[in-house]
Amino acid sequence: MNVRHTLSAVAITTGLVLTVAGCGGGDDKGSENPKPSSSSSKSSGGDAKESAPAESKSLAEVKSNGITVTVNSVTRDQGGFLNITGTVTNGGSGIWLASEWKSDETELQVNGGSLAGSSVVDQAGKKKYLVLRDTQGRCLCTKFEGGINQGKTVDWFAQFPAPPEGTTKVQLQVPTMPPAPVEISEGE
Repeated sequence: MNVRHTLSAVAITTGLVLTVAGCGGGDDKGSENPKPSSSSSKSSGGDAKESAPAESKSLAEVKSNGITVTVNSVTRDQGGFLNITGTVTNGGSGIWLASEWKSDETELQVNGGSLAGSSVVDQAGKKKYLVLRDTQGRCLCTKFEGGINQGKTVDWFAQFPAPPEGTTKVQLQVPTMPPAPVEISEGE
């Protein structure tokens, strides 16, 4: 099997895992603060959903050029994926388009204004993991369509291949931002 077929198989499997996970019914009885469900992976500047202030402690926060990236969860799931979620806040002086966060792929120009250029680095294992892609080359991550308006905060997610199970700490690297060291929690 060549690399293209392998990547296609990974993307299809990821889609199926996400579909099944989305269909799972959870019982939130007895929970005073159920987790809010995440919205679509697409956010537009004009319609960007403002996030409520996080009640739980964030895992990491990095700032650069008026943009604040907060990491709220880093979870290894049973399917072999690392799911990272958080928020992005535009503290700059105008709309922010995230164009500097796109990946360097020249053959795939479908990921502009997204977290496609992000990676996870396992320093102990000396490996770098890139954001996963679907069969059309789109990243399995948030695409900030229309940008983020000044003063707004939006949710984001990105999915990566999971490092080996013994790895408990990694660094999230988003282009133009300092590395964010985070701990991995095990999913259900």
